[in-house]
Amino acid sequence: MNIGKTFILPAWIAGLTLAVLSIALPVFTSAPAPAVVAAKSKAVLAVERLVPTQQDWPVTIKVNGAVAAWQDAKIGAEIGSLRIKQVLVDVGSRVKRGQDLAVLADETVVAELHKQQATVDKSRANLAKAQADATRVREIEDREALSSQKIDEYLIAEQTARADLALAQAELENQRIRLSQTHIVAPDDGVISSRSAALGDVVAAGAELFRLVRQGRVEWRAEVNAQQLAQIRTGQAVELSLPDGGSVNGSVRMTAPTVDNATRNALVYIDIPNAAVKPGMYLQGSIIVGKQAALVVPQTALVLRDGRDYLFEIADPSGSADETAKSVIQRSVVTGRRVGDWVEIREGIAGDASLVASGGAFLKDGDIVSVTPKI
Repeated sequence: MNIGKTFILPAWIAGLTLAVLSIALPVFTSAPAPAVVAAKSKAVLAVERLVPTQQDWPVTIKVNGAVAAWQDAKIGAEIGSLRIKQVLVDVGSRVKRGQDLAVLADETVVAELHKQQATVDKSRANLAKAQADATRVREIEDREALSSQKIDEYLIAEQTARADLALAQAELENQRIRLSQTHIVAPDDGVISSRSAALGDVVAAGAELFRLVRQGRVEWRAEVNAQQLAQIRTGQAVELSLPDGGSVNGSVRMTAPTVDNATRNALVYIDIPNAAVKPGMYLQGSIIVGKQAALVVPQTALVLRDGRDYLFEIADPSGSADETAKSVIQRSVVTGRRVGDWVEIREGIAGDASLVASGGAFLKDGDIVSVTPKI
């Protein structure tokens, strides 16, 4: 046996061995590929940083109520059994104090006035005769030409004639008043809100013919419970929501002195501009009863998911403002009041938290973001 002879592998075996080694070696490599590392550290989104702010926000009470006229004036006829011959205004007409609203037929009243004028003239003549008789009696009283009884009759007749004249003049004035009452006039400036007067109707004394919103002034009567009533004061500001989506401002004029026995609610009377609303509307409004500090963030920072509100907090708020990759933490928060584009945060974040200003809808807990400086 030749021991010193060199052992040579066949060529096909050597090739197979090299192929197996080339496949197996990557499996035992411990360092990841550079492309994989870059993919894991790449920022999902470029965001701006914000910090919640403290603001003094109004404390409001939201209530409902009806709009009503400040005062309704019922206008009726003071004289009866007369026909309406003119109706001069309609619903919605703006009128001035003393303006004619309707006119009643006055023929019979004018006739009574003339008759009473004649009675006054007759009573004045009777008085003149009685005065002349009384003057002559006084001249001859000392001569004892007439008995004392006859003298007293003449003097009493003078006094009676004077009283009859005064009575006739009073009745004449009454007829003049009746004539003026044939004109139905406005008792104050305002707007006609209803009209029952019709041409040709024979009116009864005291019957309502018109209804007037005094001075065109309306008010909102808010219904509040006893707890809310204790917070309301005269002069507090009120914001009323209108059906067209707008709003109108008013102020508390007074609160009701009693609470309704049936509803256990009280009324708050609020002055509002008369051009904005109409009596009869039922509206919602807010009464501003004070101010309270609020931790607020812009609406854009808030994310709504699964019926809950979230904010994204930047995990490293102390970092520089350059484009440095940072992770975010999804925080569940409890919101409160909303004013314009701002939302109050009651629970869930600290007052100095560093938050994502917008774009949170594209993030999830643990994502990497690039924080950009504010412009």
